[in-house]
Amino acid sequence: MQAVKESGEGILVDIEVSPKSGKFEIAGYNEWREAIEVKIKAVPQKGKANKEIIKEFSKLTKNPVEIISGHKSHRKTIKIYNMAKTEFLKILDSYF
Repeated sequence: MQAVKESGEGILVDIEVSPKSGKFEIAGYNEWREAIEVKIKAVPQKGKANKEIIKEFSKLTKNPVEIISGHKSHRKTIKIYNMAKTEFLKILDSYF
């Protein structure tokens, strides 16, 4: 899976965000864009969507999460600290 890459202190994950959804969910993997599709409830205003992404991925992985690129875009790269790629892929398996 090209969307998840090893990094120095954790992993980098490329995501494609769809705001204003009914609930937070990991919807699948877009092979063409090489990104994990994520649906969120928040609207993309005043950082609400970014806060929800950080909160939900932190809860999902039980690790600190930071958005490192795409703050004002549907395509984002998040960094999940203290996590190996294999651990994250196991979590994703429950969604796909």
